[in-house]
This record gives sequence, structure tokens and C-alpha cells, in this order.
Amino acid sequence: MNLKANRSTIGFIGVSLLIIVFVQVLISVGVLSAFWATLISIGAVMGIVSLGLNLIYGFNGQFSLGQWGFYAIGAYTAADVTYRWSQEHSASGLVIVSLVVLLVGGSFLLIRYMLSRIRGLDPLSAFSLYLIGVVIAGFLAVKIGQFIINPVTAMFNILPASLAMQIIFFLAVLLAGALAAEVSFIFGMPVLTLGSDYFGIATLGFTIIVKVLLDNSDVLLGFEEMKGARGMVGIPKLTSWLWVSLFLLAVVIVTRNLLHSSNGRAMISVREDEIAAKAMGIDLAQQKTLTFVLGSFFAGLAGALYAHINGFLHPNTFNFIKSFDPMIIIVFGGLGSVTGTVMAAFAWALVLEGVLRLVLPTGFETWRFVVYPVLLLIMMLLRPKGLFGAFEFPFLRQVLPPLRKSQGSAATTPKPTIAEGD
Repeated sequence: MNLKANRSTIGFIGVSLLIIVFVQVLISVGVLSAFWATLISIGAVMGIVSLGLNLIYGFNGQFSLGQWGFYAIGAYTAADVTYRWSQEHSASGLVIVSLVVLLVGGSFLLIRYMLSRIRGLDPLSAFSLYLIGVVIAGFLAVKIGQFIINPVTAMFNILPASLAMQIIFFLAVLLAGALAAEVSFIFGMPVLTLGSDYFGIATLGFTIIVKVLLDNSDVLLGFEEMKGARGMVGIPKLTSWLWVSLFLLAVVIVTRNLLHSSNGRAMISVREDEIAAKAMGIDLAQQKTLTFVLGSFFAGLAGALYAHINGFLHPNTFNFIKSFDPMIIIVFGGLGSVTGTVMAAFAWALVLEGVLRLVLPTGFETWRFVVYPVLLLIMMLLRPKGLFGAFEFPFLRQVLPPLRKSQGSAATTPKPTIAEGD
């Protein structure tokens, strides 16, 4: 069975790399125009953000509409880092964000260790302590960063310009995902205690808050380069098909390994029956937090990649109406299906954002709100479990270990013979 699993793993990765290279060749020789190449990249981005939402909702059972808010955080965080380097030739964004992520993460670990020695502390009190830790860590990050910005900038200036830009872009994507994950952790502490419906309303409110903050980012937050409601321009177009496809492949592998682990089985058990999972000794709060943070991390990665596709960001891209896009994708592909989510994401980009945009008349942005509900109604009537249902590629299927043979068990008991004429 291990040999079979290894073959499926090698086969999946090999086929995936062949598809990545094949699409890259089509783009390089001009068979795929810039329009369709962009749509394919957006499809991969939507696959990443939708996989994160499927972890939260499809596998863990927490109805969330906040995925788009974390997507926005990742987009603007990475865009600010690369913008400062490309336009101002300064690593200030990279240094500050790195220190914020490291110090805030360290404060989380320290506070968690302290709280482990205190019994009976309610979630709101714990949330207050974490929030104080975030404020202190953020203040220290800004103060310490002022002393090391110039040395870090000089270090990157030693490298060739194109190589330095690619390294900063890669780090910006990872840091954007980490920052989105930390925000989701602090936000999820008081919110994850709510029921699924109330949790969905709270996450929708979070998405709206993020959008309002982005509208006033130049005035309220002090990021003049983001230009608030006017939209951020001058972002380097660094997201290529190779970058986004490799990130998607990595996210699929991480998701698969998580779901096949003991944490993954515990996560799914919470979705099936919280009372039974708790009776079996599963920490519900820990599993919900782990899933929510990892799903938000994927959203941050996807947002960072999206920000560098067109080189322009506008807060209207992250309004609460658009937050239903990943929800539509996971419903079409199938809740709890990794294969369905990825395939539906590409179908969403190529069909709904590509073909229909070319076929339907001017004003597609209005037509899409007619097409989406109609397709959802048809899907609910004909395929309630999504297009792919429970189907998964062999690599993504969970291989169960063989039953242990014991003396006297059914596995070792010989089958009775049937005599002729019985």
C-alpha cells in the first residue's frame, strides 16, 4: 500500500509539473494571449483562496464570509512591500512587516504559555491580553526597524536588481500570508466561540471593516502610497504563471497532508458532530482556530499573488459582494473536495470571467449577479454535492491502513465451504 501511495504521489506531482510547463510554453510562444494567461493566473489564485475557505467551511464546518478580508490584507501588505522597493528603492516595507510578523508571533507564544498556567480565564480576557501583546509588538517592530532598514537595503543592493526583486517578492508573499494568519488568530479568539450562523455574520462584518479601512488607508492608516479610495498604482507586475502555479501546487500538497493527518481527522470530526468530537477528547477551540488560521494564511498568499498580476489595487475589489466568489467556487466544486475546488476555480475564471465577458453584452458586471444565482439554483437542484461530489484524484484520496489481523477475528476466520446442492 505504501508503494501504491508513493506511485500516486509521484504521478500527481509529475503530471502537475508537466501541466505547468505545458501552459508556460503556450504562454511563451504566444498561443495563449495576455488576456487568457491572466485569467489562468487568476484561476490559480482563486484556487488558493478557495482551498482556504473549503478548509474552514467544507472540512471544519465553520460558515465564514471573512476570507475576502484576509485576501485583501495579503494583497495590500505584499503590494506595499514591493512598491517601496521598486519605487523608493527601500526595504523599509520588508523590514517592518518581517519584524511585525516575528514579534507578534513571539508575543502569541509567550502569552499562550502564560495562559496555560491560568485556569478558568474567559475568551474575552484572553483576547484582551493578546491584543495588548499585538500593540506592544507592533510598536517595538517600528522602533527596531528604523535601525536596520538601511543595512538590509544595502544588502539587497549588492544583488542583481532582477534577483533582488524576485527575492523580495517571494518574501512579501510569505509575509503577507503570515500577517493574515496572525490577524485571523486574534480576530478568531472571541468570534470562534459563536455558533456557525453568528460566526458567518461576524466574519462578514470583518470584511466590511477591512474594506472601509482600505478606503481610508492614506488618511486613517497613514499609508499615502495606497491612495485610499483612489486605488493603489505602481505595483510591480511580478506574478507569473510559474509563481502562482507552484504556490497552488504547494497549497494542495499541504492541504492533502493536513487532511490525512490526525489533526485533519479531528478537524472533520468537529464538522460532523461537535458533541461527539468533544466526548472523544478533541479540543474544539484548538481545531477551529488551527483551521481558521491556516485558511486565512492561504487567503493572504492568494491576495499577495493577485496584487502583482495587474499592478493595481482598488478597495472595491474587496467589497462584501465579491466575498461570495470563493463561496460560489467551493459550492460548485463540492464542499469538502480539494479536486472540485481547484477545478471549479479555473472554470470560474475561464468561463464566468472569460467566456461570458466576451459573449454577454456590455455591462457584464451587472449580468454576473444574474448568472451566478441561476447557476447556483441549477447546481442545488441537479448536483447538491457539487460538480465533483466526493471524487478526488488518487493522490488526494485518503488511504486507510489495513485492518490488523488478530486471532479469532473475521479477517483470519476461514470462509465456510458450500457443498454442492446446499
